[in-house]
Amino acid sequence: MIDKLEFLIAVAKEKSFSRAAEICGVTQPTLSAGVKQLEDSLGVLLVNRSSRFHGLTAEGERVLEWAKRIVGDARAMRQEVRTLKEGLTGQLKIAVIPTALGIVSALTTPYREKHPAVRFSVISASSSEVLTMLDNLEIDAGITYLDNEPLGRVRTVPLCSERYRLLTFADNPLGNRDRVTWADVGRIDLCLLTPDMQNRRIVEQLIRKGGSEPVPILESNDVILLFDHVRSGRWATVLPEKLAKTLNVAAPLRSIPIVEPEAVHEIGLVAPQREPVIPLVAALVSEAKKLAESHTLDG
Repeated sequence: MIDKLEFLIAVAKEKSFSRAAEICGVTQPTLSAGVKQLEDSLGVLLVNRSSRFHGLTAEGERVLEWAKRIVGDARAMRQEVRTLKEGLTGQLKIAVIPTALGIVSALTTPYREKHPAVRFSVISASSSEVLTMLDNLEIDAGITYLDNEPLGRVRTVPLCSERYRLLTFADNPLGNRDRVTWADVGRIDLCLLTPDMQNRRIVEQLIRKGGSEPVPILESNDVILLFDHVRSGRWATVLPEKLAKTLNVAAPLRSIPIVEPEAVHEIGLVAPQREPVIPLVAALVSEAKKLAESHTLDG
């Protein structure tokens, strides 16, 4: 039954029987037969299909929600039993918004010291992708914004506050200022993250409040690419203060506080709202709480 529920989750995510079969490591006939057996056992049609996938039925959507809960609990049970026998082992999968990548090591380093048999997989993703992957059981936890857009039913641990800096060369427009306003920022050429990134939406809102319409001359979903353009001497961007420190901004680059208004957004850990908690995730939540209590990231 668990395998068949995993087949349904994969089909719903990939919207293709062939891609779902590849992800599950089975042949397409095996996956199709598994979904059909699940339908027969429940007595309802779950998938609208002919020769291709055409979405889930209403019953299929409801079963999908149960499937995610059951599969998640089954994985948690297996991991907890293995932990009782072997200690904490396995791979911890984390998705992180690009602007928060600089804080990941503050979690993974002490975690690794306590649990040396654990391996990590960390990927960069937009805030919406973090939540989607968490819901689809593709990751164990995420790091994203906690206070700007709806999160849904997740466990959260605040980690730090995100404040914003203008990164530019000293001899560029605004480069000689000690601080700038969002109205100032809206009047210069910028390279920014792509619109699918929540940081971009936040920056756009703040620039609009300053009276300008943001029209970036370059967009990218990679903060390193943005930073590299700024280092070339002819570009400017807006990045979180913590990330600017991580990138080691030094002369002739400037990292200038943006005020009026001084915007602050909360970054934190998100994990499935499930009891009992998967041991790998429970250990990560514990490290996140210790880190939040130490205020290390805001210092």
